[in-house]
Amino acid sequence: MKKIFFAVLFSVCSVVMAENYLINGGQTSGIKYTLVQEFDPAPGTKKVSLSFVIPQNFSSPTYNQQISDLKFVFTPEPEKRETKTDDKGNKILTAVWIKPVNPISVSTSFYAATETKLNMIESTAGFPVTANQNIPQDYLNPTDLVQSDSEEIRGKSNELTKGVKSQFDAVQRILAWIVDNMHYVTPPEKYDALYSFNSKKGNCQNFSHLAAAMMRSVGIPVRIVNGITLKKPYSVRTEEGAYTFKMGQGRHSWIEVFFPDLGWVPFDPQQTELFVSNRFIRIETGKDNKETINDGLVRWIQSRGSAGKPKFTETIEAQFINDEVNLSMSKQNFGPRNMLISPDIKAIYVPVITEPRRKPKPVLTQDLKDLVYNKPTLFGNTQFPRNVDFSMTRTQEKESGGAEFTLKKNFLVESAEYVTTRLTQYAQIFIVDKPLKLIKAGLALHKFGGTGQIWLELYKDNNNRPGKLISASKIKNSTSIKTSGGYDWVDFDFSSDKPLLPPGQYWISLAFTGSPIINWFYTYGKPIGPVYGTRYKSVYDSKWSNALSFEFNYRIVGWSVK
Repeated sequence: MKKIFFAVLFSVCSVVMAENYLINGGQTSGIKYTLVQEFDPAPGTKKVSLSFVIPQNFSSPTYNQQISDLKFVFTPEPEKRETKTDDKGNKILTAVWIKPVNPISVSTSFYAATETKLNMIESTAGFPVTANQNIPQDYLNPTDLVQSDSEEIRGKSNELTKGVKSQFDAVQRILAWIVDNMHYVTPPEKYDALYSFNSKKGNCQNFSHLAAAMMRSVGIPVRIVNGITLKKPYSVRTEEGAYTFKMGQGRHSWIEVFFPDLGWVPFDPQQTELFVSNRFIRIETGKDNKETINDGLVRWIQSRGSAGKPKFTETIEAQFINDEVNLSMSKQNFGPRNMLISPDIKAIYVPVITEPRRKPKPVLTQDLKDLVYNKPTLFGNTQFPRNVDFSMTRTQEKESGGAEFTLKKNFLVESAEYVTTRLTQYAQIFIVDKPLKLIKAGLALHKFGGTGQIWLELYKDNNNRPGKLISASKIKNSTSIKTSGGYDWVDFDFSSDKPLLPPGQYWISLAFTGSPIINWFYTYGKPIGPVYGTRYKSVYDSKWSNALSFEFNYRIVGWSVK
């Protein structure tokens, strides 16, 4: 038997070795959770039904949850309540109101004791998986969203798992490929596995559907999990400093893989983790996200010809009664180009090794002024949900028949960091491939209040961290940023200095005076830059020792050479 490790290779402009992270330790929390849903019916509404999946206790080698003190408070009381269990084991409560006139409010609350334990795990499950190992056959079947029967998907999965001897090795090879080839975008055009495979982009549903399709295509049972992620960050110790993880608070989709010797084991392909943290609350499971629709499902019947649309809002609150985090990561030396984190696994494996990216041709600084900058250039992490009100993101769907409507849950969450605190400063890397004359840089911002002035600072790179200050943009009054309509681009003008940047790494950081309250939107993972490319530090730290697991949304505008 051998230990299995997973690599992280920083995708920078120079030749670098892989940086694997083996994670160990644990997290335990006690969480008081409350979900409030409000439905304001339109005139002529004849019937409204709301469905809820009752969260259950769950135990696995890496993640456990215990649910207690579950309560539903309905205002007004529904005319009918019905509880049933579907063929996947989900316990579904449906409440029905007849001809409601006033708003309907439902509060769901419970106490969740969650634990993530990342100690040595041993798996003797071989590969290919044999049929006589009590395999749950239903989770091998293709669906409209999980096209495990696709020739393209099956071909790539067979290629990745050729010669593999253990199931865990097959799982890590498929997830390593997904991590290196998929990048997070929300909302995507489609959510199915084949679209994800061909477009190489999507949200948590896409990551889950693609991982499920690829594994099912080679005989590994996978089910889709829907639940909630909580926004409380946590940090993991590394040799260089803290690496901080954070997700938006809202709906999320991940997977569980069945091992004959371990049972169901959770993984989060979107978060590049071969585990899930205890900031996850597990609620509903199924073959795909079309099947796992019952939690938060809203249906109503409206009189034909009646005008107006209903309003629906959903808010989540989570109070951590206790929270203990004791996690550390150690660097290994092989793996995919992008981050993949795993607990210590004892299993037969072959290391994943990916060719590093090559260094671009350098340009001497003294020659920059003699170059001709005549190619308009715009690049960065530019895709995010612009001008979205995250409290009202669901879309109304009409059922067949004309008078029945549905609001299904979605996975669009507000992922943003409060960046105008006086205690912490944040910086985002960007990489220049060709000599660049910088004109402006934009950030995806939303102002919640306060007043002051803001500007952007540009830094050289110093050993993968912000170094010497190069330039600063023109100062803007925070009053120029709108306080409604969600997140949008705020551009910072560098046209006075027009800094000339040779190929390499650079950092931008938002600076301010006064007391503006501004959030900067971020994307899960690292769609554009290297793993270490989002940094933060306290006011007393000059070394930018700490890194973040996500990437801020930014755009760089200027002129480059042809």
